[in-house]
Amino acid sequence: MTDTGTVKPAGNRWGRYALSAAVLVLSLVGITALVKGGQEEQPRQIPLAAAASAPEAAPAAGGASSAEASSGGELTSGPLMSTSKPTRVVIPALDVDVPLTGLGQQPDGTMQVPTDAKTVGWYTKAPTPGALGPAVLAGHVDYQKQPGTFNKLSDLKPGDSVNVDREDGSMAMFTVVKVERYAKANFPTDAVYGAINRAGLRLITCGGDFDTTAGHYEDNIVVYADLTTAHPARTPTE
Repeated sequence: MTDTGTVKPAGNRWGRYALSAAVLVLSLVGITALVKGGQEEQPRQIPLAAAASAPEAAPAAGGASSAEASSGGELTSGPLMSTSKPTRVVIPALDVDVPLTGLGQQPDGTMQVPTDAKTVGWYTKAPTPGALGPAVLAGHVDYQKQPGTFNKLSDLKPGDSVNVDREDGSMAMFTVVKVERYAKANFPTDAVYGAINRAGLRLITCGGDFDTTAGHYEDNIVVYADLTTAHPARTPTE
């Protein structure tokens, strides 16, 4: 297990969204198929060291506007949406249009991972896409000799769109800000999972070479995106 550092405590309103480094290790290592001796195995699930203290997602103020003052006096930036579970992710540049499944925790403290190559998961203890904080989606780069939905995640470029349909009928439209590749040993936990003053999105998969000794890819691909447009739920017409 690589050392991904610790999340610094935050004393502001959105600090509750910071995720533990242990959650990071799980979501990054567990989402790739392991290849040993030419045969693929099921994704490894790593116990969360701090499962009991993993922060729950909390509702953000619905429809808060840009630079609206929060209850603590700090300012948020950009549009915000109320909490609503994500149901689907659409990435036009990659021809991706797939349903989302919740990634919770198993009774033994491990986090669930997608069980096939195509499904993308949303970590349910992070904010919902569109709400204040960094929402996290994770998918396979490959799985059981099949390319994963996030196989070409590194091809995304700043300005590309990522749209997330939500359970309440609304849509959160994100714009890619940057795409980074990190060695697992140097993963920037705070930048990816730490508190932010806006509605953000992180798309995570594995990359680089596969380390057969360690049992996982050497690098991670992370796409950073910010909410740019909040489409409200449609009101049924009579």
